[in-house]
Amino acid sequence: MKAGWVTKKLGEICDIERGGSPRPIDSFLTDAPDGINWIKIGDTKTISKYIFTTEQKIRPEGAKRSRMVFEGDFILSNSMSFGRPYIMKTTGCIHDGWLVLREKEPNVNQDYLYHVLSSDLVYRQFDRLAAGSTVRNLNIGLVKGVEVPIPSISEQQRIVGILDEAFDRIATAKANAEKNLQNARALFESHLQSTFTQRCAGWTVKTIGDLAEHSLGKMLDKAKNKGELQPYLRNINVRWFTFNLSDLLEMPFRTTEVGKYTAVKGDVLICEGGYPGRAAIWTEDYPVYFQKALHRVRFHEPEHNKWFLYYLYAQDKSGELKKHFSGTGIQHFTGEALSRFKLPLAPLPELRRNVARFEVLLEETQRLESICQRKLTALEELKKSLLDRAFTGQL
Repeated sequence: MKAGWVTKKLGEICDIERGGSPRPIDSFLTDAPDGINWIKIGDTKTISKYIFTTEQKIRPEGAKRSRMVFEGDFILSNSMSFGRPYIMKTTGCIHDGWLVLREKEPNVNQDYLYHVLSSDLVYRQFDRLAAGSTVRNLNIGLVKGVEVPIPSISEQQRIVGILDEAFDRIATAKANAEKNLQNARALFESHLQSTFTQRCAGWTVKTIGDLAEHSLGKMLDKAKNKGELQPYLRNINVRWFTFNLSDLLEMPFRTTEVGKYTAVKGDVLICEGGYPGRAAIWTEDYPVYFQKALHRVRFHEPEHNKWFLYYLYAQDKSGELKKHFSGTGIQHFTGEALSRFKLPLAPLPELRRNVARFEVLLEETQRLESICQRKLTALEELKKSLLDRAFTGQL
């Protein structure tokens, strides 16, 4: 450690307390003017440092069974993605998925403490301390024992100045990369929309029921399913235009079920639930099994598969596709709705030309996505590197 620095435990720097939840929480939620902010993990989705507002409020009586936090307090998630710090810019109540850290050491800069709590140096300690528990979470005792490096207050301020400036530049670079990606996607989606809306002479409209055979996959039932274990696709494995095959599960299938519950090259697989309508074309030379959460669509005219996929994507992005879903909470794209789904069709020569253009645009969009993701990953690694250097005295 650099000369002049000391190591202190978080329990020496902060008073640490756990949140509390009035139960049942639904009976304490309110829209009344005297409601108290109810801080949930979901309130942090679009923020990185400060909490200004909350989506929900609770009645004042609920505060007696919870934990009040105030402007300037740190709150720390103690389960799931544990250890992420936020600084309060409002007052409110926290549930038992949060810890509040209230500074009691006058010689620790708030922004310095935020940065050190955000660093891998501290996260690795959280990770190690929580490793032995059945449910990985952070209790007060564990957090109190975490060690952090503390330089002089002037050195803390210098480090904060360097990190804030660097992180502002990184945030700008990330925003630019994400904007470029959004522009590329918007161009691709705009081209699809213009093609499908500006229909030329000779176009027809037919239902999927007329154009293809479609069916759902096999239901997962451990008591009834017999046969040999086979990897199968779930809706989580189906992304737009591609598949994620990194986490396939297995289910028993009989040899007599191969034709009924496998997709072959050229088949379209569509999510029935989860993300209804999301789809991709199976392009491998080997068949793949699929479960009931997916539709398999096999067109009588094989060249219709890509056209349909692009139209489905365009309908999703325009918001039109959801009109075909049913269900109030969890929505579904049922087999009946799929059968009635209308597909505008260009004559085959025109359809081929348009699909070829779609393919070029999609490939370019995916190339930009890959570049953008690599850049975003590199920027995150740069942030981690700067934090590591900052708290080992190398800045």
